[in-house]
Amino acid sequence: MSRLRIETPDQAQLTVERLYKDLERHIIASPPGLCPVDLQLSFLKVCHAQTCGKCVPCRVGLAQLQNLMEDVLAGKADMHTLDLIESTAQNVANSADCAIGFEAAKMVLAGLEGFREDYINHIKKGKCSVNVHHSIPCVALCPAQVDIPGYIALVGAGRYADAVKLIRKDNPFPTACGLICEHPCEARCRRSMIDAPINIRGLKRMAVDNAPSNTVPLPEKQPATNKRIAIIGGGPSGMSAAYYLELMGHHAVVFEEKSKLGGMLRYGIPAYRFPRERLQEDLDAILSTGVEVHRNTRIGNEEGDIPFEKLREEFDAVYIAIGAHTDKKIGIEGENSHGVISAVEMLRNIGEEKMPDFKDKTVVVIGGGNVAMDCTRSSIRLGAKKVIIAYRRRQDDMTALPEEIEGAIAEGAELYGLKAPHHIEADAEGNVAALWAEPQIIGPIDAWGRARPIHADVELERIPCDVIVVAIGQGIELRPFEEAGIKIKRGTISALSSSELANNEGVFAGGDCVTGPATVIRAIAAGKVAAANIDEYLGYNHTISCDVVIPDPSIDDKRPCGRIQMHETEAGERKNNFEPIECGMTKQEACQEAGRCLRCDKFGFSTLKGGRTLKW
Repeated sequence: MSRLRIETPDQAQLTVERLYKDLERHIIASPPGLCPVDLQLSFLKVCHAQTCGKCVPCRVGLAQLQNLMEDVLAGKADMHTLDLIESTAQNVANSADCAIGFEAAKMVLAGLEGFREDYINHIKKGKCSVNVHHSIPCVALCPAQVDIPGYIALVGAGRYADAVKLIRKDNPFPTACGLICEHPCEARCRRSMIDAPINIRGLKRMAVDNAPSNTVPLPEKQPATNKRIAIIGGGPSGMSAAYYLELMGHHAVVFEEKSKLGGMLRYGIPAYRFPRERLQEDLDAILSTGVEVHRNTRIGNEEGDIPFEKLREEFDAVYIAIGAHTDKKIGIEGENSHGVISAVEMLRNIGEEKMPDFKDKTVVVIGGGNVAMDCTRSSIRLGAKKVIIAYRRRQDDMTALPEEIEGAIAEGAELYGLKAPHHIEADAEGNVAALWAEPQIIGPIDAWGRARPIHADVELERIPCDVIVVAIGQGIELRPFEEAGIKIKRGTISALSSSELANNEGVFAGGDCVTGPATVIRAIAAGKVAAANIDEYLGYNHTISCDVVIPDPSIDDKRPCGRIQMHETEAGERKNNFEPIECGMTKQEACQEAGRCLRCDKFGFSTLKGGRTLKW
C-alpha cells in the first residue's frame, strides 16, 4: 500500500487556473469610467473567495462588508452605514490571521478615503457621482482624445490619408506620435481580455508612412478674426496651439528661443528613434496654416530679450509653452567635475549635430527613465567602449518603456541595479575618475506597488569611468515669468485645468512648464485645450471638424490572434550609427492587426451615413 502519491492537477484545478488567467485579463482591460464602489465590491468578493475561511474576521467580517456595500449600491444604506463599513474594515484589518484578510480590509478603507463622495452620492441620490458609462478605453486614456478605433479601421481599409486627417483633428503631430508616442491608449485596450492589446502606435505609423503628414490636405481655415495670439515656445504644445488657432481664424505668432522648431522632439529625442526629416513633415503641415515664427528670440528681461509685458500689450492673448529644457543636479560631492554632463545638454548637442566625443571612453548613465535610455543608446553610437546604467532601484522598477531597456541591453549596455550615486571621484586635474555607488536593498512596497530601495549595510562600490551622464529629470527656466508676476508653484507655472492663469487675464500656459516633464502626447493635448479656451476667451466658439466616413465594423472571428510587433534592425548593426532602428508594418501585418480591434466605438459616437462627424 502506498504511503504517498504524486499529485497532479485535476480538471477542476486546471479550469480554475484558466479562469484566474481570464480574470487577470479582464482586470487589465478594466476601462475608465466604472463605478468605483461597484468595482471595489467586485475586488472584495474575489479576496473573500481566496481566504481559507478558518478565521472569523475573514469568513464573517469580509462577508459582512460585502453586504454593507451591496446596501450602498442598492440605495438601502444611510450615513451610519459608512461608519459601520469603516469600523468593520478596521476590525478585520486588526484581527485577520492572514495577509489576504488584512489587505482586503485595507483596500476597503482606502476606497472609503479615496472616493467617499461616491459612497455618499449613492446613499443620498441613489446613483454614482461619476459619469458611469462603458467608455472607449483607448480614447479615454489618450490625453488628446484621438478617435483611435476610427483611424484603426481606416488603416485596415488602406485609407491612410483619411486616417491622418482623423488623427490630425485632435493631434497635429501624427508622425511624431506614430514613431515615439508612449501609447498610454494601449493600457486598457479591451482586446487584452482575449489576448493582447492592439498595437495602436504601430498602426498610426503605418498611416503616416504611407500618407506623410505634409502631403495630406489640411481642413479649410475659418474666416479671419483679426485676433493675434503670442505663443512662447515652438515645441509640441506651442505648435499644436498655433495650428488650431490658425484653423479657427486667429493669427498665431510663435516665439522660439532656439534656431529650429520642435522643442524636445528635436532637442531631446535622438535621430535613431525620430529622424529629423520626419519631424519636419509635421512642422511643415502646421506652418502651412500661416503660423508666424520668430526664431532665436527669447522672452525675458536681459539685453536683446522681448519683455513679457510687451507681449501682453501687443497681443490679444498669450500662451506660455516653454517646455522643460534645464537640467537637474544630483546633489552629491564631485558633480561639478569635468566629464559630468546632463542628459539635457547631451541630447541638445546631438540635436544640434554637435556630437560629443565618447570614443573609447567608459560612460555611466545615472537614471532609469526613457531619457536615460536615450543617453545610454546614444553613448553606444558615439563610440563609447563601455556604457553602464546606474539605477538605485531594480530593472522592474525602471520608468522607461520595457522595449527601450531591452534595446539598450541588447546593444551592449550593462545595467547596475540597486546602485545609488554617493559621490564622484575626480583625478588631480579635475576629470571624472569614478562613480562611487551606495548599494541598496529592496525595502517596503509603496502604495503603488513599487519597492522602495533602502541603504544596504555594505561598503561603497567604485565604478571606474571617464564620463557621467546625469539623467534624473529636467527643470524649467521660469525666472522671467516669475518676475512678470506669473505664479510659480513647486517649480512649475500654476495654471487652471483650462490652461488659464488666475489673476492674469488673457494669459494661458500648458505643457511641461505646467505639469513638469511629461510625454509628448500630454504636451500636444495641452496645446489643444489652450487653443479651445483661448478661442472662447476671445469671444468665439469655433469648431474643428473632420467629416471622414469610418468603415463599418466587420463581423470577423475574434478568437485569440497574435499581436503584430514592430521590427527593429539587428542590435549589432544599429548600434554603430544614428539611422532609424524601427521598421514599420507591412500592409498585410497592418491589415491583420487592425482586424484585431473589437471596435468599441460601434455605439460610442453619433453616426452620419455610415461614418461620423467629430467636433470639439
